[in-house]
Amino acid sequence: MAIALGTENKRQVYIVIALAAIIVFAGGYELYNSFGTPSTPAPTAPARTAATARGTNQRANAAGPQAQHVASNNIDPTLHFDKLAQSEDVVYAGTGRNIFSAESAPVVIPKPLIGARPGSQAIVTVPEVPHPPAIDLKYFGYTQTRDKTMQAFLVRGDDIFLAHSGDVVDHRYKVVSIMPASIQITDLGYNNTQTLPLNAN
Repeated sequence: MAIALGTENKRQVYIVIALAAIIVFAGGYELYNSFGTPSTPAPTAPARTAATARGTNQRANAAGPQAQHVASNNIDPTLHFDKLAQSEDVVYAGTGRNIFSAESAPVVIPKPLIGARPGSQAIVTVPEVPHPPAIDLKYFGYTQTRDKTMQAFLVRGDDIFLAHSGDVVDHRYKVVSIMPASIQITDLGYNNTQTLPLNAN
């Protein structure tokens, strides 16, 4: 008995062969694309484009407007002592806290620490109030004008000052009074007045 191979209907056989050929062709094309060509192309052209654009921007900036040249002969190097005196004579006269003075900060008194055991004594720690520093000016001489006004010679480091009563020395020390044997100076930063003796050495 012979087995039927299905070749009686030739039209169906041709359709199956055509479909198989299309499947094989499509599968081969996909395999060629996945294995034959690299997945990501090398970015050579964008790099050249970016470098070209950067060079163009630099050339455009170099060709832009130039900055204005300021001549140094218009600068006035003269010291205006009246303006300096106005800035030195400024004294804090507010009612609030002076942030430039260490003494204006309120003293914080810590609360006593209560012991862990009942009946134990509380430990009280009182912070030590800092003392203002000594004024590092030396009074080494004075001069007197015709109207009997005294001027004091003061030195601080390598700087020498000639001051009247009421002048502010080195933006910090105010001369209160000048006497032949001593001088009274107020440290404006600490609001502390000290008497400095005449130091002729």
